[in-house]
Amino acid sequence: MNESEIRESITAYIRERFLDGDTKGELEETSPLLEWGVLNSMNTALLIGHIRTTVGIKIPAMQVNSENFRDVRSITALVTRQSAAAA
Repeated sequence: MNESEIRESITAYIRERFLDGDTKGELEETSPLLEWGVLNSMNTALLIGHIRTTVGIKIPAMQVNSENFRDVRSITALVTRQSAAAA
């Protein structure tokens, strides 16, 4: 997957699973997921599982932090880096 596909996959997953479809279209690439309470420990674990299934990479536990999971943009950057490192 390229960066754009990764971003789209993460955004769609968050909208469907955690924002009831985001009918108002409030989720943006820089929306503060932690501040909004969208990502808690359970939701983060679910998202990591989604990434593992769709992109085929594991996110190291050391990389699961507020810097890497603050918004869709930072999550996409993390997944892109991990994907490149695994290639």
